[in-house]
Amino acid sequence: MEKLLEVLKQGGIILYPTDTIWGLGCDAANPEAIQKLFSLKKREQGKSAIILVENEQRLQKIVEVPAMAWEIIDLSEKPVTIVYDNPKGLPKELLAEDGSIGIRLVKDDFCKKLISKLNSPIVSTSANFSGEKSPMSFSEISQEIKNQVDAIAEERQDQRAEWEGSSVIRIWGDGRIKVIRE
Repeated sequence: MEKLLEVLKQGGIILYPTDTIWGLGCDAANPEAIQKLFSLKKREQGKSAIILVENEQRLQKIVEVPAMAWEIIDLSEKPVTIVYDNPKGLPKELLAEDGSIGIRLVKDDFCKKLISKLNSPIVSTSANFSGEKSPMSFSEISQEIKNQVDAIAEERQDQRAEWEGSSVIRIWGDGRIKVIRE
């Protein structure tokens, strides 16, 4: 984990197991790292990313969390990403065109520890090139991706992901809700 932290702090890109599938990640507070991540992924500008946070306190520092979001987080067995309005203190490179951001409060111990030690949210996106199928295991990640990251986690390389991806739910400040992905 120390190598991953060192790379994240220096603005590098890591390949790591998340609470869903393997992901590409960088420090969410570093605009240059975010651009590097999008470039590696061959992702169009203007497409937003999600960030992972390790606890309720960090989530509440970034967004005002509606009561409905807490209910969804508490009741969901599957990891859930919630898209919030008006985040505070995040680089504009992370935000969708409407200024929103997807945030997942992780329950996975490895991710929690990594984010906590970094003391910053981590940008997370699937470990594939934009438009390709998301890999369900480390062995399914393309060698080209593996060659382009600055560090690869040793944890869980022999395990298949339990979830293909998180549920994604959009919650607006006025109380409207939309399920984007189940």
